[in-house]
Amino acid sequence: MMSMMSKEYPFIEWGVLFRPDKEGEPRYATMEWVEKELHPLWRKGNGSMRLAAHLCGERVNEVLRGEGEFLTKLAELGFRRVQINATKVNGVDTEDLKGKAEVLRALMGQFGFLEFIIQRSDETADLWKTLESANPPNMSMLFDESKGTGVLSSNGYPAPPAEYEVGYAGGIGPANVQDVLEKALESAKGSSVWIDMESSLRSQLNGRDIFDLGKCYECVRKVKEMGLF
Repeated sequence: MMSMMSKEYPFIEWGVLFRPDKEGEPRYATMEWVEKELHPLWRKGNGSMRLAAHLCGERVNEVLRGEGEFLTKLAELGFRRVQINATKVNGVDTEDLKGKAEVLRALMGQFGFLEFIIQRSDETADLWKTLESANPPNMSMLFDESKGTGVLSSNGYPAPPAEYEVGYAGGIGPANVQDVLEKALESAKGSSVWIDMESSLRSQLNGRDIFDLGKCYECVRKVKEMGLF
């Protein structure tokens, strides 16, 4: 169904969370699943399925140390965007983010074919402000003051700067996607933006926390009602 949705709605991007110490738990994919299930779908679609790797925990620590081995693997598997969730709640060492930003900027230069999404919040200010001053060409940012906890933004949706594209996250789901998009598009003033959803696209099935494709389709249906595609 993921490949069918991607074919019909090519703007959909599938985000996959990577965090080694939680691999195999709900929300965190195993590499076996990515390699044996997701990658074949990507290949079947001739690379048209949009994939984003959302790095957490040690996967973020690696790139902040300048290590690119996992990025190479992701590129081979079809991922073209990489989100850096550099927050404590995501299991990341957040000491000296300003210094680590320079290391990350150098790594971004080595992987110019990947887009790096920087999670922008008060906690990650030293990281994103340092990168913003350098303005790497393959950088975008995600406004998410909830820091990945799924809390709806209380600060509205800041207008994107001219230098890079932005997305918005935090408490967005089928129940409020139309309202959020109206506000985000008003702030964007014609610029391209995206929205990010996680917790609201999950359900409980037989006591299991699962990713709910039905809820994904519900969001698509409501966006379609707005005449955005």
